[in-house]
Amino acid sequence: MRSKLSKYPLIAVFSTIFIDLLAVGILIPVFPLLILPNSPERITPADWSISSGFILLGWLSATYPIMQFLATPILGEISDRWGRKIVLIISVIGTSISYMLFAVAIISKNIPLLFFSRALDGITGGNISVAQAVIADISTAKNRAKNFGLVGMAFGLGFILGPYIGGKLADPKVVSWFNASTPFWFAAGLSLVNVIVITIFLPETLKVRAKKFKLHLFKSIQNVGTAFSRPGLRHVIPSTFLFNGGFTFFTTFFAVYLAREFNFTQGNTGDYFAYIGLWIALVQGIVTAQVAKKLKDWQVLRFSMFGMAIALLGYMIIPAGQYKWLFIVAPLVALFSGLTQAFTPTIVSRVTPKNIQGEALGINASVAALSQTVPAILSGYIATINQHLPVSVGAGMIALAGLVFWILYRPGIDDA
Repeated sequence: MRSKLSKYPLIAVFSTIFIDLLAVGILIPVFPLLILPNSPERITPADWSISSGFILLGWLSATYPIMQFLATPILGEISDRWGRKIVLIISVIGTSISYMLFAVAIISKNIPLLFFSRALDGITGGNISVAQAVIADISTAKNRAKNFGLVGMAFGLGFILGPYIGGKLADPKVVSWFNASTPFWFAAGLSLVNVIVITIFLPETLKVRAKKFKLHLFKSIQNVGTAFSRPGLRHVIPSTFLFNGGFTFFTTFFAVYLAREFNFTQGNTGDYFAYIGLWIALVQGIVTAQVAKKLKDWQVLRFSMFGMAIALLGYMIIPAGQYKWLFIVAPLVALFSGLTQAFTPTIVSRVTPKNIQGEALGINASVAALSQTVPAILSGYIATINQHLPVSVGAGMIALAGLVFWILYRPGIDDA
């Protein structure tokens, strides 16, 4: 019985992280519906230009990661004092409420409510630090890597299924009463189911509670400073920051690019992102293991970032309307992004002393969240110049990440 119970916390952790990422993916095919002039579900006023819509989309995209950036270490500290289970339950309830508010905002065309709901979702989405703390609580040295591997799996599935579900549930061609708000009602219901999963399957895993409780409101900012100052880590984090930022430029406006250049519907966009996601799953499940046998992590990163930049530029040379070429470029994007995402945590862990592994992963998460914020805002303004530019800038930023890694990282010297 005890061995069976030990599996239950992982179920709750997996479902929590999966739903957090699912919500991020659901937005991708829905965003163009909210701002494009010919969309029946446009929320921007009739006198707004398409450029104003692009700027709105950039700021709206940035709201979630900036609030997650600020909230992640705070929720982790609260869980050290009050316990993991109660923090997860309250945060997931908050996530459900945020989805409901987002759906209401779409229906009522209430732009301030859109921002408030995304901010609330970002705060509650900071519970990833608590979910990771649960894994740390229940893991042994023998199964720690395997258990943390579930986090990567939940991220991957969220990326694959989120855009697909969002595209289908927002498409009235699938079911006549589906609209842009439907995916968020679905996500709200799914979050409430997750509350039940946590309540039933997650025992309190915190054995020793912190006696003193003091919130560090600027812990995330301190994390960024630490990332760029700690030996070893400081030679890896700058390139991961640039890579994540470049990837955000790509994802923020790529759905708009598909809609404008190839007349993709929300359903088409969902299908395409799911197609990319399946290739990423294939890369991480098969290719990564084979590459790891032959190359070291730093050797992989030296070419994977440059490969990703070239793959993104491939989108820019596809003639308008020739959508079949999109399906040729996608496996290349999946290959190089999958390799980079698989080997980056490996090298972060390897350049960090064993006694601060958890801190280093938390620092990496803070930097990743911050790197998604500024590019999302800038991409809205850049898109007003040319809708292709966010993807092109993303490619350039990722190429710069590769160059910075090549210059800064010193094999054999930076290792912990």
